[in-house]
Amino acid sequence: MRARLLLAMAAGLALSACAMQRAQIANDAQFQMIGLTKEQVLACMGPPVNKAAEGATEVWSYESGNGMTAASYGNGLAVSSRRFCTVNVTMTSGRVSALNYVGPTGGLLSPNEQCAFAISNCTPH
Repeated sequence: MRARLLLAMAAGLALSACAMQRAQIANDAQFQMIGLTKEQVLACMGPPVNKAAEGATEVWSYESGNGMTAASYGNGLAVSSRRFCTVNVTMTSGRVSALNYVGPTGGLLSPNEQCAFAISNCTPH
């Protein structure tokens, strides 16, 4: 019984560590991707799901996530919610000028971790 409990705790810690690593990759990308060209973004992220343009500024949107569902408990009820991320890549004059994340992107210890799936090929890690 004790071995099972330890095994379950070890598995939980390993999964938490992966989520925290993905969160760090996503957070670092918000700085590391600044200055990339459109061609570089297309090469590492592929074509965007959505595009918007205004003058010399474009916003490319990408959907990201692994389909993870998180459970929370309140008032004696279990509620589950799906975590995902919309990655908005803002480009000015053909280069990345900002990277923003929208959605329920992660947990308390791993904010933005769902965003790492879309941007991981664009950053060194």
